[in-house]
Amino acid sequence: MQEVLIEKVVVNMGIGADPEKMKRAEQVMQLLTERKPIKTFGTKRIPDWGVRPGVKLGLKVTLRGEKAAEFLKRTLMAKENRIKSRSFDNAGNFGFGIKEHIDLPNVKYDPKLGIIGFDVLVALKKRGYRIKMRKIRKEKVGKKQRVTTEEAKEFVKGLGVELE
Repeated sequence: MQEVLIEKVVVNMGIGADPEKMKRAEQVMQLLTERKPIKTFGTKRIPDWGVRPGVKLGLKVTLRGEKAAEFLKRTLMAKENRIKSRSFDNAGNFGFGIKEHIDLPNVKYDPKLGIIGFDVLVALKKRGYRIKMRKIRKEKVGKKQRVTTEEAKEFVKGLGVELE
C-alpha cells in the first residue's frame, strides 16, 4: 500500500490565439502522444497579451497507465535523465519542460510543423488514494497515503534520474 505509482502524466502546450499555430501544435501533440488533444481556453482578460475569456490558448493530453510510464521515460531521456530539485511540490508531484519536441527519441524534424516545446506534469499517488476522489462515500486520506516530496524524489531516482 505504500508503493508510489504514477497516477497521470499531463502534456501541456501553450500556443496562443493563432489558429495556424494551433493546427500545427495539434498535429505535433498527436504525433508525440498518439492521443487526440483537447483545447484549453482563457479564463481571464489580459489586454496586453490579447487574452480574453473563451479564446483558445493551448492544448493538453492526459496519459494514464502504461502509456504514461512509457511517455515519461521518453521525455526524461530528452532531458538527459536530469531534473531540478525545485521541480517537486509538497504533494509529491513534479513537472519539467521540453524546449523542442524533436529532442525526444525517434522524432524527426518536419518543416511543415516547425519546432514546438511543451510541459510535462506528473502526478504521483499511493494505492488507496482513490477513496478521496470517488463519487460515493468519499473519505479523507491518511498522512501515510499521501506522497511526500522525499518519496517522489526517491521514485524518480528509481527511474534512473539525477536530481540537480
